[in-house]
Amino acid sequence: MTIGKPSPIPENISEEYYQISDEMLSSFPKYRPPVDLFRFRETILTLSPFSRKGQRLTNEQVEEVQQLCGEGCLFVSRSDHPIYSEHIVKQLDLALQDSNLKETELIDICIRALLMRFENFVQQPVRIVFDPLFQDVMVLTEILWQDKHRIKILMRRLLTTTHTLANHSLNTMAVGLWLWMNSTSSYRRRDLDRTTLALFLHDIGMIKVPQFIVSRAGALKMEEKEKINAHPFVGYKLLQKMDVVFDEMSAAVVQHHERLDGSGYPQHLKCDTIHRIGRLTAVADAFAAMIATHPYGKAKDMLQAAQELAQDRNRFDPQFTGKLLTALQTNTFGDMTNINLPDAGQEPDEPEQALE
Repeated sequence: MTIGKPSPIPENISEEYYQISDEMLSSFPKYRPPVDLFRFRETILTLSPFSRKGQRLTNEQVEEVQQLCGEGCLFVSRSDHPIYSEHIVKQLDLALQDSNLKETELIDICIRALLMRFENFVQQPVRIVFDPLFQDVMVLTEILWQDKHRIKILMRRLLTTTHTLANHSLNTMAVGLWLWMNSTSSYRRRDLDRTTLALFLHDIGMIKVPQFIVSRAGALKMEEKEKINAHPFVGYKLLQKMDVVFDEMSAAVVQHHERLDGSGYPQHLKCDTIHRIGRLTAVADAFAAMIATHPYGKAKDMLQAAQELAQDRNRFDPQFTGKLLTALQTNTFGDMTNINLPDAGQEPDEPEQALE
């Protein structure tokens, strides 16, 4: 966001450089910006270097930088995207202020931010650590609310690597959201907020399962199975203590291992006694687990995983498995290239309403 009349920026410059917003500039160290800065010269319609990354600026230069930014004449090279994006990852709401980010860059930054917040919450599952995670999820839902087609980009970014709870949770959220958005004729912003948060935290009870059980390649003992089978209720109780429980959350957390024929756990529910979000999360959770490498098995190809789920009509909701399979068969998502990351019409509701 810039102050004053924006300068006429040639298209070739916009392709190679970011125009820095006031919010973004304020996230940098005042005297030592971590990126190369460039100024736009209107007389010759080109950029010239202003300062090098890490260079200490004088008080006069700091004032000049702020003035250039306000005029829309301050830029950073896209080659500095890793540094630039790190600041947004840590302050994700900046992404909503930066119209110069490409949509793929926007989604990639969201993914990195959510993985970071999730890992922090796993290490310390308390309300004070949950709140930043919640706010970043609300940034993602705002991005999707602005343009629902962005969910396709999120689907193309599935993390098909070694299973971790964070990767699995993000993959389940992406798949589940795509299915939900493509199976729901209309929804409010609050519905989107709650469903996204529920899908992302559906497996949070697994943080209480000892790592030696999770990482075991061989058969589990009876008492070890019992610990795993208890994780839906454990997750529910954990979130209940923090007052983060609502219908969608309860269904996703408690019912994602229930199966239509009653063979699931922990309550052995059947068919329509399983909440729609529970059935949705079951499909997304199973698919996310199948496309990742585990100690007990290799990752399956996405199409193969979708085919197996669609064939298992007695246990998984055909409405959701069929949509997923058709999308993969017809390449609806486009090129499903994963990324390697560190281990509308109506006015939207306020994000806080997701937890009311």
